[in-house]
Amino acid sequence: MEADPTDPGERPALRIAPPAFLTEPGLGAVLAALPGARVVGGAVRDALAGKSVADVDLATGLRPEEVIRRLRGAGLKAVPTGLDHGTVTAVAEHRGFEVTTLRRDVATDGRHAVVAYTEDWRADAARRDFSINALSMRPDGAVFDYFGGIADLSAGRVRFVGDPATRIAEDYLRILRFFRFQARFGSGPADAAALAAIRAGVPGIAQLSAERVWSELKRILAVPEPCGAVALMAEAGVLEAVLPEGAAPERLARLVDSGAPPDSLLRLAALLNGDAAALAGRLRLASAERDRLLALRTGAVPLDEADELTLRRALADTPVEILDGRAWLAGRGAALRSRLAAIPRPVFPLRGRDLRAAGVPPGPGLGERLAHIREWWMDGGCLAGAAACQAELARRLAG
Repeated sequence: MEADPTDPGERPALRIAPPAFLTEPGLGAVLAALPGARVVGGAVRDALAGKSVADVDLATGLRPEEVIRRLRGAGLKAVPTGLDHGTVTAVAEHRGFEVTTLRRDVATDGRHAVVAYTEDWRADAARRDFSINALSMRPDGAVFDYFGGIADLSAGRVRFVGDPATRIAEDYLRILRFFRFQARFGSGPADAAALAAIRAGVPGIAQLSAERVWSELKRILAVPEPCGAVALMAEAGVLEAVLPEGAAPERLARLVDSGAPPDSLLRLAALLNGDAAALAGRLRLASAERDRLLALRTGAVPLDEADELTLRRALADTPVEILDGRAWLAGRGAALRSRLAAIPRPVFPLRGRDLRAAGVPPGPGLGERLAHIREWWMDGGCLAGAAACQAELARRLAG
């Protein structure tokens, strides 16, 4: 195997034909401006696993100030997005690439690390959480592997770099990341040393911000098949720490088995076995996420045998995606979801301005009259158009 000409004395573990993502003009321009830079982390892992590559991150031995100078000298945009962490975002062909200077840890506290710059690729790789994430690749397809990540990826094994307890103590979010990567890349029994360290590290989850926990839980639930990982989380005591409101993994399994889409909030609604509002507040879900979770967990599901007028009334009050989600959660058949999708959502045709134009003065009475007309419209199956609703309004005003 040839020696690496840009890293004297270092030999790549594997040489492959450069993956398609490396031929993109924008990435090529950034790599040309930063000689010796490599693609690192997830892009290398996913390329070797035969998965599509989304985000591409780079690492370099150059200091951030030199990275900025070289990028701008090449006519590329350089944005100092994370100088405290040695990260610069290079923008080329309307796409951003994070470029981070090689680092080594000086101190950690379970959430943050104090780092120093280095030119040692192995020291930088040693900071990574799992061996499959500690890979790096040169533009020519040479892959560098310091901790057995290639073999682990091939074996379907998710293994911490170095001592699992040490890696976890550096950042307790790695506990949740383990289960996400286990769901995506794991096959066979989970690594015993990793699980032992995770069980011991569960109390550290309480140190994490709610936003970080929800971000990682959301990713776990979005993988195509999350049930094995969720079952492992339950066995290790992690699920109870993350969802103290209560969890029902068997309901999640039924939802996944039914063929429901890999929707994190829908799956959370199935998994949660407690107060949805309390969970939304504790994990600080965004307002739209909170509202959708509560809507999925409350309200009646239209009966399979409901007539079209009943379904139209339901659609007038509730978005079809919520009704569809409730149907998935209730285990209703595809026929109901198909019927819901085939009915355009009825929209009440009157507004307050229509009543004002008819002579109804502004104030609480206007809202009450509008609500009464809408109730009449709903009773009729939401079929009356604007003219019919205005005629009913006129009749009531005349009476």
